Amino acid sequence: MIDPVLEALQEQIRVAAQARLPLRIRGGGTKDFYGGALQGEVIDTRAYAGIIDYEPTELVITARAGTSLAAVERAMQARGQMLAFEPPRFAEGGTLGGAVASGLAGPRRAYAGAVRDLILGVRLLDGTGEDLNFGGKVMKNVAGFDVSRLMAGALGTLGIITEVSLKCLPLPKLETTVAFDCSADQAIRMANEWGGQPLPISATCFYVGRLLVRVSGARPAVAAALSKMGGEVVVDAEAFWSGVRDHRHAFFAPALAGDATLWRLSVKPTAAYSDLGGDQLIEWGGGLRWLIAGERSDPGKLRAWAAAQGGHATLFRARSKGAEVFHSLDANLLEIHRKLKAVFDPNAVFNRGRLLPEF
Repeated sequence: MIDPVLEALQEQIRVAAQARLPLRIRGGGTKDFYGGALQGEVIDTRAYAGIIDYEPTELVITARAGTSLAAVERAMQARGQMLAFEPPRFAEGGTLGGAVASGLAGPRRAYAGAVRDLILGVRLLDGTGEDLNFGGKVMKNVAGFDVSRLMAGALGTLGIITEVSLKCLPLPKLETTVAFDCSADQAIRMANEWGGQPLPISATCFYVGRLLVRVSGARPAVAAALSKMGGEVVVDAEAFWSGVRDHRHAFFAPALAGDATLWRLSVKPTAAYSDLGGDQLIEWGGGLRWLIAGERSDPGKLRAWAAAQGGHATLFRARSKGAEVFHSLDANLLEIHRKLKAVFDPNAVFNRGRLLPEF
C-alpha cells in the first residue's frame, strides 16, 4: 500500500511535470540561502518523516527524508553512535534529506568522510513521480551505490530524496581539544604533518593566530596524541566546534547579518596560505578556507586561485548573488550533468537554477 504522504508528493510532481512548472523542494528550509535563486512552488518533505530501521550492531540507520536531524542524532546518541560527517545546522529544524541533498559536512569531514562516503542507499521520486530505489541497507550491499552517492550535493536537482540509509560510526570514548599560537602557514604545515601520522585527529580550525586541534578516540590513543603534539587544553571545546560547524562562530557574524559576502574554498590541504583580500578561517587541515570577502576579493581571482590549488570556490552567502554561485564545470563534466538531469528529471521541474544555471 502506498503511503498517502508519498502519494501526495507524487501527484504534485506529476501535475508540475505535465505543465512543465518548477517545484522547489523544501524540508526545514535551513539552507534556503545556499545555491542559486529559489524558484517554483514549494514541495514540502517534512510530513514524510520517521526512522524506518536502525540496527546499531550493523552500523546502519534508515530514515525518511523529512525526519529532523535532531531526532536522528538523538536516537543514535542513545546507542553510542553518530553521523560521522557531522552535519551542520544553520538554524533549527534541519532535516536528514536536506543534509544529504546539500552535501555539506562539518569539522570531522576530512577525517571521517564526506556525506557521499557514508550513503548506503536512497529512495527517491524522480521528475515524473516514479518511486525509485538505489543501493541497500547493509554495508556489504553495493548494488547501485554510485547512483545513491549522486544525490549528495545535487541540491535536489535529480529528484526528491524520500528515504536514505547511512553508515553510522561509534561515538568516540574521549575528545580533547588543544590550541597552539601560530601563523596560518605554520598551522597548515603542522596540520599536514600530523595528518600523515597515526594520530586520532578529528578536526582542525585556524583563526587569527590560533590553531585548535581536536583529537578523538580511546583514552590511551588520545593521551598518546596529546603527549606527542603538546598544546594548551581548551575548556568548553564542544561549544567551539559546534559554533564552527553551525556558523555561530564570530567569524561568520558579518555574513549572517548580511553585511559581508562569505566564500567557501575547497582546496588541497597543502595549499600555501594566500592573502585573498579578506578575513579567513581555515578548517580540514588546510583543505577548507572560509573567506569573508573584502574590497580586494575578486570572484574571478578567487576561483582562479582555488582551481590552481586543485579545488573550487563557492559563493556561500551573499546579499545579492550576482556572481555565479558554484564553480563553472568544464564541457565534459557539464555534459555528464545534463545527461543525468535528462534521465532523472526530464521536464526540469526540480530546483531550477539552484545548482547550475543550465538546469
